[in-house]
Amino acid sequence: MRTFQWIIAAAVAASLAGCGADEISSAGSGGTINITNPPPTTPAPGDPGPQDPNLAVPAEACPAIADPAGLDDYGTITGPTGTYRVCALPSRFTVSTTLPRVPGVLYAMDGRVDVGDDLGAEPTPGEEPVVLTIEPGVVIFAHTGVSWLAVNRGNRIEAEGTAERPIVFTSRDNVLGFATDDSQGQWGGVVLLGRAPITDCTIAPDADPGTVECERQTEGATDPAHYGGELPEDNSGTLRYVQIRYSGYVLSANNELQALTLSGVGSGTTIEYVQSHNSSDDGFENFGGTAHMRRIVVTGADDDSMDLDTGYRGTIQYAIVVQKTSGGADSLIELDSANALEDQTPRTHLKLANFTLIHRNPASGNNAAMLFRGKADATLVNGIVTSPMPCLRLHGSNILTADPATDKLGPPVFHSVVMQCAPGTPFVGTGGVTDTQVADVFDAGANNDAGFTATLADTFVNGANEAAVTAADPAAYDPAFDTTDYIGAVRDANDTWYAGWTCNSATANFGPTSTACTSLPSLAD
Repeated sequence: MRTFQWIIAAAVAASLAGCGADEISSAGSGGTINITNPPPTTPAPGDPGPQDPNLAVPAEACPAIADPAGLDDYGTITGPTGTYRVCALPSRFTVSTTLPRVPGVLYAMDGRVDVGDDLGAEPTPGEEPVVLTIEPGVVIFAHTGVSWLAVNRGNRIEAEGTAERPIVFTSRDNVLGFATDDSQGQWGGVVLLGRAPITDCTIAPDADPGTVECERQTEGATDPAHYGGELPEDNSGTLRYVQIRYSGYVLSANNELQALTLSGVGSGTTIEYVQSHNSSDDGFENFGGTAHMRRIVVTGADDDSMDLDTGYRGTIQYAIVVQKTSGGADSLIELDSANALEDQTPRTHLKLANFTLIHRNPASGNNAAMLFRGKADATLVNGIVTSPMPCLRLHGSNILTADPATDKLGPPVFHSVVMQCAPGTPFVGTGGVTDTQVADVFDAGANNDAGFTATLADTFVNGANEAAVTAADPAAYDPAFDTTDYIGAVRDANDTWYAGWTCNSATANFGPTSTACTSLPSLAD
């Protein structure tokens, strides 16, 4: 009998569990309980029923654009964030064109997409640049794994997102919902080809470096993608509030595209608020040029996060770099001029200020969080480095020399740089440099500390120990820098320049206003 009573009680409880409070006419024990279930909703024929307003619905057609080739309608594609109209870009933009943000539209690259023709190493009378303008919130994905965007010399890209609506370049897997925190190398990347000076001429190896005759072919490109010239202030356009996800394919050994490749890009170009996420090669690589980069985020690069060579002489300020804990993740910085042409000028000179570099891979192939080698110069100011292995490796005795004949200034310079490294081994010297010499170079600067204890919050936000470090004035080392009175990329919890326009992953979380890297931003409205 007791068992039967429990069965009855359980049945009543189960029926009540599906009822709201308004559905009970009398709650008194022993009284009559009337349960009114709402009638089922039957959609009218052809009506799909209630739709999730957060899911994208495909646009009826692709928008019209100025380029005469127009957009090819590839039908629709469906993923976790909705269904989209796929509008394929022309293989080459031949007139200035705007890509508008249209709800329910994704733009696709089906192979290499060029902005204009290569207009050569120097301007010619009457040349007409092609300008590709991309509106805030536009998402462009690679329809094939070998897709990439090339902005040719003399032409420009104007990709200006906002903190609320960043522009996203990504992969097909990301659209379909297959991308994970370990995904990488799913397409090529974004390449800007400029007319600023470079070294290591490859098209005419006997040309004088830094002149219009000194040109190179872009690493990772099979078809011509040339860069170089003698215009330090050349303008390749604007990248602002932009994400580049899951990029970097490999054509052959040491021949890859990275998320962002700046090839001979000049100082007239604006590059700020740009995130590289999960590139299978470098986060970004600067081949010569004079580009200034501001508020840069690199997460999950599988090779080096920042790679600089062939005469790069720009500046980088406010950089958050966070590495994965596994895979091939290598150095946070690779400064590279070690080859038979290292006496050439313009001399590669890395100038980096207000940076927070988080190295996490104890098996890094370069055996250090930062590798500087060859005859490159370096000036690092107001920085924080954490690493489970040595923080700084100098390779080759040429890195220590001063040589006025080849514009070599001397050993790398560090001021107000603090490092939390593998216990007892912050420095490594190789190729004719000793560990002690590396330590002496680092200690020669002011307010440096290789035995620092980091108190960073949320991975990269300054804490009490960082706030206590006396900062240097970056503008004293290059007038292109802002003057700051703190070290690191993020002053404190009130400094949120990174929030909203970035994407979150297991590698780094940029707060609730940033969306997941594995998902697309909303294109539902």
